[in-house]
Amino acid sequence: MSTLRNSNHKSWNEIKINDSWALFKIMSEFVHGYERMSAIGPCVSIFGSARTNPEHKYYKLATEVAEKIVEHGYGVITGGGPGIMEAGNKGAHLAGGTSVGLNIDLPFEQHDNPYIDKDKSLDFDYFFVRKVMFVKYSQGFVVMPGGFGTLDELFEAITLIQTHKIDKFPIILVGHEFWDGLLDWVKTTLLDSFKNISAGDMDLVQVVDTADEVIDILNKFYNQYNLSPNF
Repeated sequence: MSTLRNSNHKSWNEIKINDSWALFKIMSEFVHGYERMSAIGPCVSIFGSARTNPEHKYYKLATEVAEKIVEHGYGVITGGGPGIMEAGNKGAHLAGGTSVGLNIDLPFEQHDNPYIDKDKSLDFDYFFVRKVMFVKYSQGFVVMPGGFGTLDELFEAITLIQTHKIDKFPIILVGHEFWDGLLDWVKTTLLDSFKNISAGDMDLVQVVDTADEVIDILNKFYNQYNLSPNF
């Protein structure tokens, strides 16, 4: 039993050595991401489920949103995979705009979609490096219905703005039918019952149902502020 355990488990020293070498891989992902992303110009990120099929109304809506984003002078960044991500890249591609994919190696669901610009497809091993690229180079987040990954991206952005780690930018949730229940819970539980957030934190996100509303929020915000990287 001890021989089997020793052969299958690394010693603490081995773990520390592997961690040290992993730092170089992490640094290389940051450098590669910064070099590639700094040249793309102002973009809006679109998030949502990888499981949404092309016939779904939210796939079609995400495509329309992306097209209108490009028509109003922005590029589009997605997670590079299928579903809503594909719809976002498809809309940007159809409108002739910048279409960026920040892909990640996953055991299921994820593969590059065909609508990413050939020179703007980046692959990541580390979620946290990928999330930095989204936040740093996005002028706004458009969040379609999705799962845990979508919620992760959403709440990280809200937290960074709430704690003043980055400047405020538009966070637009698309689909009242999907998001209203979550926001009701945030208000009644986090704010009203437990006082764990401030009333003003509820204003960090806006909920819409149409592509035109998304564009209206983006335009109103950037009529007041200059476009620039977020940190």
